[in-house]
Amino acid sequence: MPLINVKLIEGVFDEAQKAEIVRALTDAMVGIEGEHMRPVTTVIVEEVKSGDWGIGGKPMTTEDVKALAAGTTDDG
Repeated sequence: MPLINVKLIEGVFDEAQKAEIVRALTDAMVGIEGEHMRPVTTVIVEEVKSGDWGIGGKPMTTEDVKALAAGTTDDG
């Protein structure tokens, strides 16, 4: 019984986007294991407080992720 745990920085994805993440990850697992596994595939979406997520030694905030997605950071 697959368990997929997804961690996201809070406030980056809205409810519809999180529902799409759940659907798409479930579909991906079913594509590998077969349709009979859909009822027992669990996806947990956990949000981490803005600033409590670090990459490369630097805290990441909701604003950092949104800027990265928009291509407006110095890194991208």
